[in-house]
Amino acid sequence: MSEPVRQVVEHLFREESGKLASSLTRAFGLARLESVEDIVQDTLLAALRNWSFRGVPENPTAWLHRVARNRAIDILRKRRRESEENAELVPGLREAAFTLELERNFLSWEIEDSQLRMIFACCHPGIPEESQIALVLKTLCGFSVREIASAFFTQESTIEKRLGRARKYFRDHHVELEAPTGLALTARSETVLACLYLLFNEGYKRTESEGLIQRDLCLEAMRLTLLLANHSETRSPNVYALLALMMFHAARFDTRTNEQGEIVLLSEQDRSKWNKELIARGLHCLVHSEPDLYSSSYHLEAAIQSLHATATSYKETNWSAILGLYKRLYAIKPSPIVALHMSVSLAEVHGANDAIALLEGLPLTNYYLYYAILGDTLLKADRRKEASEAFTRSIELTMNPRERLLLEERLSKIEV
Repeated sequence: MSEPVRQVVEHLFREESGKLASSLTRAFGLARLESVEDIVQDTLLAALRNWSFRGVPENPTAWLHRVARNRAIDILRKRRRESEENAELVPGLREAAFTLELERNFLSWEIEDSQLRMIFACCHPGIPEESQIALVLKTLCGFSVREIASAFFTQESTIEKRLGRARKYFRDHHVELEAPTGLALTARSETVLACLYLLFNEGYKRTESEGLIQRDLCLEAMRLTLLLANHSETRSPNVYALLALMMFHAARFDTRTNEQGEIVLLSEQDRSKWNKELIARGLHCLVHSEPDLYSSSYHLEAAIQSLHATATSYKETNWSAILGLYKRLYAIKPSPIVALHMSVSLAEVHGANDAIALLEGLPLTNYYLYYAILGDTLLKADRRKEASEAFTRSIELTMNPRERLLLEERLSKIEV
């Protein structure tokens, strides 16, 4: 197969696999999630085989949906032939009705509705957070087990176990594919947003250039959050705030690395190349999040990033306002990670020594970024020997080759 065809298939499938899985699950039920995943995978393989010989069809999306729908009907017929007990794939649903149900589920508005239901199903409070994210990536984003394992620096067998436990929970507890209502919707929404927040962060903090998965993680998180924002039953101030936060970060995608793939620090990025349209959309979403009435962690983080996104330069950034927002964020989310990031603005406003005092009290001695920020702050205080030791420790702890390269470069410039 030619590489261009493979790239077209994989890119298109990444966009459509979640829609396929959602529509099929609406008919098959969550108890048969493995069957749904098999059909989606078979559809991808069919596209790879067919399009390599005949070329990409005029309407590839319709082709994928038709093949998936027909494959589902074939499975129903096969099971009915194998045993009369399996004549009904879903209770009360015979072949004719099943076919009509599939046809309806593949209509555009039903696809969107099914995707929303799948988001809430994947983020079911009965399964662990890591399994929730794995399910989102597998069923809604079309990532393979290998890709998910790579994204989270873990073994494929670990991801398989997480997915297996989630599927078993759905089977054993007869979980239905439906969005909760009332207070249950509010409670589940927080889980959904937390999952999408983590999904975006996983993509954003990785800077390897190999493959598209890291940016794909961010874009899929944004797509799913936008889906929530566009639906009357799921939009909320927190959803808009999270979407704004993602857009501000995404606006800087193309300036985070240079042409050689090397990391470019925020202070050195070419702000003229930031995506102005995404920044404007982020500001629009931030206004819709009603920040005067709500102040969730998403609101505060989005407000912080809006100040970075709209500053004309690193030096002209409103560091005092950012420090104030971090203090509010720490009040509702008192984590060492929040304090770590707050130290940067603290150093800008009150000086490096105050920031060092804060950093030295944080329990993050096995985290590479802690030592990287500590090293940078020690440099500002002209404590070069200690800064050198901090950067050396950060290099030892980081697993990212590009971050290691940046840290080594910074270390090499320190004259002790």
